[in-house]
Amino acid sequence: MTSLWRSVLNKSRLRLPHSPSCRPLHVGQRASLTKAFSARDVQLFAELTGDNNPVHLDPVYASTTSFEAPIVHGVLINGLISAVLGTRMPGRGCVFLHQEIRFPAPLYIGEEVLAEAEVRKIKMAFAFIAVTCSVRDKVVMEGEVMVMMPDEPQQKE
Repeated sequence: MTSLWRSVLNKSRLRLPHSPSCRPLHVGQRASLTKAFSARDVQLFAELTGDNNPVHLDPVYASTTSFEAPIVHGVLINGLISAVLGTRMPGRGCVFLHQEIRFPAPLYIGEEVLAEAEVRKIKMAFAFIAVTCSVRDKVVMEGEVMVMMPDEPQQKE
């Protein structure tokens, strides 16, 4: 752990934690969203990041690989988890601190992916959350993340 994160975590212990009665999350709580990435989405991501790997962008090249068609960047898939955490659970004000993720199968352009998060553990101001992205029964990303919860309980909009 870097000294910057150590400093953040130490400061958060002074400002936080939430009492159990006002925690914005509880163990077992879930949130999700769905999205289908278009070829344009993948192209824009490649332009923003500079990741121009032809396995994502060139159908002719991709057809020569084991994938046989262009696949969505793994980090773009992971962005859906960031969206779930930042907009749905815990929502505004949470800070993504750590993640461990795997990509057991490819996500193809146009497939509708379901991004899901489930709270597994809460310790002080930190939530440990299991995350999964899947297309029907095919898991395209899975892992665990740790977030620092917002200072105040979230209001429903």
